[in-house]
Amino acid sequence: MNRKNSNLPFKILVSFDKLFQSYEALLNSENKYVRERAERIMDIANKYPILRDGFDDVTLLDTYKDPIDAILRDLFTPTLSSNEIKVATTPLQDKVFYTSERFDKIIEQAGETFHLEIKTLMDDEKFMFACCAILKTVYGVELDKGRPSYYDIPDAKGIMRHYRLAYNGDFIDIQPTEKARELTKEDITELLDNFGNIEVWKHYFPDESYVCKGFVISNIFDVTLDSSISELKTNLLAVDKNNKLFLHNFTEIFKSMFGIPDIQLGFSIFNKEDQAFEKIPYDGVFSFLMCSESNLDCRAALCDEAYDDILVNNKYFTVSDITSVYKSSPKSEPYKSFYEAGMRSSILAPISNGKELLGLLELGSPRPYELNSIVANRLDDVIPYLVVTIMRSKAEEKNRIEAIIQQECTSIHSSVFWKFEKEAKRFLKESMANKQATFREVVFENVHPLYGQIDVRDSSAARNQTTKKDLLIQLNLISDVFDKVAKEASLPIYDEIKFRIKSYLNQVKTEYQNNSEQLILDFLQDEINPVLNHLKKEDDQMKELVNKYYESLNENGIVYKYRKDYDNAIGIINKTMAGIIDEKQEEAQKMFPHYFERYKTDGVEHTMYIGSSIAKDRQFSELYLGNLRLWQLQVMCEMENEFYQLLPDLPFKLKAASLILVHNATLSIRFRMDEHKFDVDGTYNARYEIIKKRLDKAFIANTKERVTQEGKIAIVYASKKEEQEYLRYIKLLQVQKYISDNVEMIELEALQGVSGLKAIRVEVLYTSKDHMNEYFTLDKLPALKAAKLKVES
Repeated sequence: MNRKNSNLPFKILVSFDKLFQSYEALLNSENKYVRERAERIMDIANKYPILRDGFDDVTLLDTYKDPIDAILRDLFTPTLSSNEIKVATTPLQDKVFYTSERFDKIIEQAGETFHLEIKTLMDDEKFMFACCAILKTVYGVELDKGRPSYYDIPDAKGIMRHYRLAYNGDFIDIQPTEKARELTKEDITELLDNFGNIEVWKHYFPDESYVCKGFVISNIFDVTLDSSISELKTNLLAVDKNNKLFLHNFTEIFKSMFGIPDIQLGFSIFNKEDQAFEKIPYDGVFSFLMCSESNLDCRAALCDEAYDDILVNNKYFTVSDITSVYKSSPKSEPYKSFYEAGMRSSILAPISNGKELLGLLELGSPRPYELNSIVANRLDDVIPYLVVTIMRSKAEEKNRIEAIIQQECTSIHSSVFWKFEKEAKRFLKESMANKQATFREVVFENVHPLYGQIDVRDSSAARNQTTKKDLLIQLNLISDVFDKVAKEASLPIYDEIKFRIKSYLNQVKTEYQNNSEQLILDFLQDEINPVLNHLKKEDDQMKELVNKYYESLNENGIVYKYRKDYDNAIGIINKTMAGIIDEKQEEAQKMFPHYFERYKTDGVEHTMYIGSSIAKDRQFSELYLGNLRLWQLQVMCEMENEFYQLLPDLPFKLKAASLILVHNATLSIRFRMDEHKFDVDGTYNARYEIIKKRLDKAFIANTKERVTQEGKIAIVYASKKEEQEYLRYIKLLQVQKYISDNVEMIELEALQGVSGLKAIRVEVLYTSKDHMNEYFTLDKLPALKAAKLKVES
C-alpha cells in the first residue's frame, strides 16, 4: 500500500543509496575485515536494487526486513544497543523501522495503548522544516531549523519522561523536479522573515517539487531534567537587579541557545495604561528601542507591521537582514535603532501571559540572517519563564509602591490612589537610578467640597454625667471600706482619709470641673491603693474586704459602669452610621469617582471632594456635583432614620442632630505628608475648615437657639444659587417621604469673621419597624416613645 506524502514539498522515497555509496568507498580498504564487510553489503545492494533506487510503499520495509537489518547493523552496534536510544525512520513521516534494544524496552514499558508521536511539530511546521532542508541542500543556506523535537513517553511507573531527538541526515539526498521554482536571494530573504506564514512557503515550494531519497537516524536523549535547567533560568532573573552580573548571566543562556557568541539582549516593560514601553530602571539593563529614553510611545517605537505583530497578534517580529530594510526606510523604527546599534538581524519577542502584553525581549546579532523567524521559535520554551519572572517582578513592584504609599501617606482612598501610585513609581525609579529621590506632595486643584455630619447632641455633658456617676460609685465603695476599717482599727489617719473621700464626694456632686476626674483618680492611685495593699496583709477579714472592692473595678482600676454604657452606645451608633455611608459610597463612586473620607467621633462626619483632577480619565460636569449633593441629603435622611431605630436597644439613650455644609466655590486640597491626611490648600480656602469646625455650635442670628436640632437636618450655605438648588432637592425628597413639609429658612450668627451664612432646616420623616408604611416626625416616632418609657420605668 503506497503512502501519500501529504503536506510536504517533496516526494519521499525510502532509499539506502547514500549508505551503499559509503560502503563502495570501502571496497578498496587496506583493512581486510572492513573490505570484506563492504563486499557483503554491496552484494545485498546488487541483489536488491530497489533498496538503492528507493520506494514510497512503506510496507516494503517489512518485505525487505532481513537485508535492511544486515545493512544497518554497523549503525546499530549490538554491543551498544542496550545502552543507546536510537531509531531509523523515514524522513518526516516518523515511520520507525529499526530500533536499538533500549528503545524497544522503553516502548514496552510505556504500555500497549501508547502511541509514539513527535511533540512540538505541527503539520505546517513539518512542511517548513522540509523546505529548510531543501534550502540547505540545494541552495547552501545554512540554517538551524528552530526548536528541537521531543518524544513524551511514560515509564513503567507512569511518569512522563521527556526525550530529545537528534537527527542524522547524512543519508538523505534531495533533488529538484521539473515542478521546482528557482529561488532568488530576495525570495530566500522573504522566506527567512516569514517562517510562520505557511502560504508564503507553499508559494515557493509546490507539492512534490522535489524528491527526497534516504532515511534518517535519530539519536534520542532523556532530557527530563531540563525542567531543572529551566528553573535555573528563572533564578537568574531573580538575581539582585542592581547586580551588573544579572544581564551578563542571562545573556550567556541566549548565546548557547542561538549559537551566537556576540548576541545582544534588550528588555523593556509595557505600560498598558499609557500604551508605552518603559525602560527597566536597573543598572546594566539595556533596550535597543528605548536608547536614552525612559518612556516611549508604542507607535513611535514600532513601525506598523511590528506594532501589529507584537501588540495585536502577540507574534515575534523578526528582521533577518536589517541593512536592506534600513536603507529603504532609514527613519523607520525599530530598524533604525538596531542598525545604529550595529545589529544586522533581530527579533522582538512579546512577553505575554496570554491576556496582556507585559514586556518586550529584544535580540540582536551583528550579522544578517543569524536571527530570523525560524530560530525565533526557540523562544517558545523561554517566554513562559520570562512571564513568571515579570509577573513576580510586577507584584513585587506593586508591593513596594504600596509600601511607599503606606509609609508616606497611610491608607489612601481608592479614588485618588492612582495619583499616589504615579508619584510612587517616579519615586521608585529615581531611587533605583541612585538619584536623591523625594516623595512630592499630592495636590488636587479645583475640586468641590461636600461636608456632612450626624452628631450626638450634648455628648460632652452626657459623658461628664456618666463619669460623675462612676466616680460617685467608686468613692462610696472606698468610703464603705474605710468606715469598716476605722471600726476595726482606731487610727486617726483613717479618719483623715475618710474626710478627704467625703470632700471629693461633695466636689463631684456640687462643684464638678474638667480636672476633677484626674484629681480623684490620682488620689485613689497614689494614696488609697497603697493603704489598701497594706490592709490586705493585716488579716483575712481585711483582705476579703479589700478584694471585694477591687472586684468592682475594671482592669484600669476604676468603676466603669455608666461610662461603659455610654461608650458602647457611641460605638454601636458609629459602627452603624459608618456602615451605612460606606455601603452607599460604593454606589456613589460608580456614578462618578470622587474622594471620600469619614471620621468617627461622637457621631460620624464625612467629607467628599469631586472634580476633574480627581476623576482622572472622566469628563467632569456640574451635573455630577448636583447628583452627589442630592445623594448626600438622601443618605443623611437614611442615617437619621437608622439612628432612632437603634435607640430602643441602646444601653444609653442619646439624641442626634445632622447638618450639611454647602460650599459655593472650588478649592484645592493638598496631602499633608507630616499629618498623613488631606487638607485644604491656601489661606483663603482655610475659611472652609474654620466653618466646618464651628458650625455645629453656631446659633441662629439674634437667638440662643442652635442651628442643629433633633429630628432635623440643617443645610448651611452662603449663596442664592445653592439655596435654589437645595429647595429643588427638598421638593423631590418631600414627595419621596424623606422629609416633611416643615421647612425653615434661617440666618446664622457670624462665626469668627465669617458672616452671611444661611441655612435651610428640614424636618426628617421617620419610619418604625412596627409601622413600615407610615411616616412620623421625631416627636411622634413610636420607637422614640418606647425608648422614653423604658428610661422612665
